[in-house]
Amino acid sequence: MRKKSHKAPERLYAVRVESVAAEGKCIVRTDEGVIFVENPTGGPGVAPGDVVDLRVTNRKKQYREAVAERIIEPSAVRTEPFCEHFGTCGGCKWQHIEYSEQLGFKHQQVIDHLTRIGKVELPAIQPILAAHPTQYYRNKLEFTCAEGRWKTHVEVAGDAFIDPRAVGFHVPGRFDKVLPIRHCYLQPDPSNAIRLSVSDYAFSTGMSMYNLKIHTGYLRTLIIRTADSTGQLMVTVQVAQDDPAQLSGLMNHLQTEFPQITSLNYIINTKKNDSYQDQDVLNWSGQPYIEERMDDENPEHEPLTFRIGPKSFYQTNAQQAHNLYKIARDWAGLTGQERVYDLYTGTGTIALFVARRAKEVIGVEYVEASVADARVNAQVNGITNASFFAGDMRHILTDEFFALHGRPDVVITDPPRAGMDEAVTRQLLKAAPDRIVYVSCNTATQARDLGILDAGYVVAEVQPVDMFPHTHHVENVVLLKKRG
Repeated sequence: MRKKSHKAPERLYAVRVESVAAEGKCIVRTDEGVIFVENPTGGPGVAPGDVVDLRVTNRKKQYREAVAERIIEPSAVRTEPFCEHFGTCGGCKWQHIEYSEQLGFKHQQVIDHLTRIGKVELPAIQPILAAHPTQYYRNKLEFTCAEGRWKTHVEVAGDAFIDPRAVGFHVPGRFDKVLPIRHCYLQPDPSNAIRLSVSDYAFSTGMSMYNLKIHTGYLRTLIIRTADSTGQLMVTVQVAQDDPAQLSGLMNHLQTEFPQITSLNYIINTKKNDSYQDQDVLNWSGQPYIEERMDDENPEHEPLTFRIGPKSFYQTNAQQAHNLYKIARDWAGLTGQERVYDLYTGTGTIALFVARRAKEVIGVEYVEASVADARVNAQVNGITNASFFAGDMRHILTDEFFALHGRPDVVITDPPRAGMDEAVTRQLLKAAPDRIVYVSCNTATQARDLGILDAGYVVAEVQPVDMFPHTHHVENVVLLKKRG
């Protein structure tokens, strides 16, 4: 049996952090190679320009990983984090960096990925589109209600009883520990008030919360969705047992305390995990959806209306999504004569946003429920030149499909973080549309796909968009034009 090593961890003292790397990590360069510095739960957030003491946590052949134990000299790009939960919650990890500096790091990340991974020739990249506002910008948050409260070092060391229940966010790397949130800066009111009210109700009535280790308890999750354009409000409660008395008590409490809720729903999930896409959502009161409106900037058109159900996908930053969709539509260069394919269409938001300027739009999406939402949204908006198909993209985009529905003049693609399947990318080369507008939430996989499309297309425009302030995530839009 191999004995465990008790060798003291390697430490480096007074080293300067250079820049930001993938996934929000920072880089330190030494004579021995690169060190990727992570921000551990409860540890000091590291920023480019900091002088820090490091503890190496992992050694690989080509690099090392480390965490900062002490900040000796703070960087000039630092600012005071605005949230009391910064460093423990795991969200908004860049709060300690000035927003203007965040934008610069994200812009550089786009350049690095497209050039190093895609190895494609780039035009001058447009300045990153900043988000406004940078707080309270999300329209959806999901909170975990669990018997597994995260305790601070002071609480662990103390003798006082700490109730194990909590309503909040999972602590990074701990599926069974939930940090109780007092105030979250991600979603506008009444999100905080609803979460605190549910927590207070559970504590005052003795309602149990789900234990993720032994799978007991009642209350599981709380999902809050808001619609900025209409003011409509959806609350969905997920519970672990069919208990009418407990359910009615909680739902009546929410109705009384928050009469502005326009869609109140619940899910009875007896599985051992909290995923609910395969569960029935039951409407308690109000409509089973909320509506978001989006102006297409044509004075002759009414704003588009999108119905959003408890399971529907809709961009969580609605205001910035509108700006992103306008970029995609304008770069598509539509004159009213084009057949547009919208790949990974989701609930059809981009497809319907461009449909009034196209001859025909064909949306393709893997999730059948999303396609059903897209068809409803087309009907709600009176759009008749859009059709939607559900299925695996690799199996749908065949020569037979193109022969039946016509080859695309323009393709807009907005795949998940994994990017497009290689078979789909190569099928686009065969379809040979005049333009491809590639929207991505992961510039690394986008760069990989651009490397394949480079055989038939040239990158004409690049526009980074900041959808998630105070995080390392960046959205990017690329316009591809057919060579020759």
